[in-house]
Amino acid sequence: MIVSDPICANKLYWEGFYGSFLGIQKPKSKNINAPLELSLIEAIYLLEKNKLIVYAGNTNVSIDELRKVAKKLVNRFNELYAVYKDLRERGFVVRRGLKFGCDYLVYRFGPGIDHAPYGVQVYLENEYYDPINIVRMGRLLHSVRKKLIIAIVDENTIKYVVLNWWKP
Repeated sequence: MIVSDPICANKLYWEGFYGSFLGIQKPKSKNINAPLELSLIEAIYLLEKNKLIVYAGNTNVSIDELRKVAKKLVNRFNELYAVYKDLRERGFVVRRGLKFGCDYLVYRFGPGIDHAPYGVQVYLENEYYDPINIVRMGRLLHSVRKKLIIAIVDENTIKYVVLNWWKP
């Protein structure tokens, strides 16, 4: 999703750290003249909060239509969205975690204000996972001073497990 209007883009970014400005690595100025790219998950969340209107050409896109698209394009959309929404509702700033090998980075205040203390990986309750992948994520996140949180999603709840490294 692209927010092409710079005024709207700046408002969304600086009031909640949604999206990423195209071509800007680490935004510092509050008047960036660049489009803002939102993930489908961010766009749906903002639609739910009435902070965004989505158009395809001149046609307004409903939240239900956008969810259908997201379910086709985003692997594990339901689980990822549930965790994203839950963390946002708890007051955290949630950003993509791909660079650190996990689904999300979670900030208390936001990028450029503090460093993300957590990386979050989302799993379904009965999903098979390779323990080696958790070790890899944990070691990578630990090397950049972040804790790994495993978010376990079932139909009605999300359980969070925080992993810490320790030396025997």
